[in-house]
Amino acid sequence: MRGKKSPSLISPTGAIKLMTHAMMGAALGLAFGLALVLFNPTVANLLNHGGHSAAIVFIITLVTTFAIGATLTGLVFILAEDKEF
Repeated sequence: MRGKKSPSLISPTGAIKLMTHAMMGAALGLAFGLALVLFNPTVANLLNHGGHSAAIVFIITLVTTFAIGATLTGLVFILAEDKEF
């Protein structure tokens, strides 16, 4: 008989996995923001006229959105991994 397996989210390994997904999302958010500014002159113009605070809010919004999305996706992947036999 198989022993009882503890959930991997509660362990330090599960926390590291979630943090890794969050960091990947933050990196993707930064890359997407850079690509958006470089390839869309309208966005670059808006950020240029908006000042320093507009650029900071733009970057923080993108990074946070992507990081939260990647963390939730990682959570689903980890939970689905635990259900496999």
